[in-house]
Amino acid sequence: MTQSLADTPKRRRTLQGQQTRQAVLRIAVDIASVEGLEGLSLGRLASELGKSKSGLFAHFGSMEDLQLATVDAAYVIFQNEVIDIALNGKSGLAAIWSLCNTWFSYIERKVFRGGCFFAGASAEFDSRPGLIRDKIAEIMNNWLSLLTNLIRESQKMGEIEPNVDANQLAFEINALGLGANWAFQLFDEPKAIDWAKTAILHRLQSVVTSNSLPLLS
Repeated sequence: MTQSLADTPKRRRTLQGQQTRQAVLRIAVDIASVEGLEGLSLGRLASELGKSKSGLFAHFGSMEDLQLATVDAAYVIFQNEVIDIALNGKSGLAAIWSLCNTWFSYIERKVFRGGCFFAGASAEFDSRPGLIRDKIAEIMNNWLSLLTNLIRESQKMGEIEPNVDANQLAFEINALGLGANWAFQLFDEPKAIDWAKTAILHRLQSVVTSNSLPLLS
């Protein structure tokens, strides 16, 4: 009987390689969230995984490749933990408020040991030109664009006043979220999440149409 593709040694090695890479990156995102992307090293990862440094080197051609892969892996987690849950069957104002709540839940639950991965990575690389900065900037720009587009969608649905600057409002929501992460992490201030949620709620209440207020309850 012909051996199935799934049972071939090459297939098994490929699957094992993918599993090893995923395991490396899951540890890498946690280390980077605490110590920064510059805190990563193949030696450190090999030690935590109980594997050889040379064995891990085959998965990442350079330290920059490891850092870029770590950023991508962190975004997949963020997408799953925040965006996909928030937008499931929601649109407009309901989606905006849901997105804020899932974002704060992700911070409060410490999905990453060091808090919001992209808050830390943005601060670490915001003044350091290169591929890693470009990747982080691309992801953060996509996040701001998502907020902006949801605000504009809400305006088209008659939920938010049409004269509201969508870019300005998205900037404010993002700034309050980043501020909450900062206080929650630096000061271990549990009230920071509630303070930011209250501030965003008040800001949204100031720009929505009267018929849309119940959506924020």
